[in-house]
Amino acid sequence: MIAIIDYGMGNLRSVQKGFERVGHEAVVTRDTAVIDRASHVVLPGVGAFGDCMANVTRFGLVGSIERAIQAGKPFLGICVGFQLLFDESEEFGCHKGLGFLPGKVKAIPLPDRRAVSYKIPHMGWNSIHIDKPAPPLQDIDSESYVYFVHSYYVEPDDPGVVSSKTDYGVSFASSVWKDNIFATQFHPEKSQGVGLQMLKNFGAWQ
Repeated sequence: MIAIIDYGMGNLRSVQKGFERVGHEAVVTRDTAVIDRASHVVLPGVGAFGDCMANVTRFGLVGSIERAIQAGKPFLGICVGFQLLFDESEEFGCHKGLGFLPGKVKAIPLPDRRAVSYKIPHMGWNSIHIDKPAPPLQDIDSESYVYFVHSYYVEPDDPGVVSSKTDYGVSFASSVWKDNIFATQFHPEKSQGVGLQMLKNFGAWQ
């Protein structure tokens, strides 16, 4: 069973429906006992980094996340849930993250107004260049298009954890993979067939 952590922010039902569509049982919960029993754990997220981190802490979920990762359970972070896994974010001040992966969340650089080729937030479809094929990326072609909504990106201290990169004003880590952690800046649940394949792969990941 896949536990989707409910800390009051994120496309929870959309993620759940995505897993159900590819045949995986998934529950939305903030019950620590349910999360501890789950075989796979998902940390989604939409909104500001500081608010999301405050809610994770307020609902007493940090310990459940830590136990899941330390137990070696397949763990998926999505969007802000991806960013929270790192040390800190500069979004609206400096905010500490969960610190499971060394690195910092930074603002996407503002475009040159004389030659505007992109807008912030980065919203819509963009391609991923796969550098390190993580298990959830099985059968996904490099340069596949996925759906993004964000104004900040992660800069990992260790480039070896970067699974895919995307270009948007800066080349950034659009997904990372380390041991049992896989996390994406994009939204698999909004990425149609490509995203559903990732969710299917994640649910089958042992």
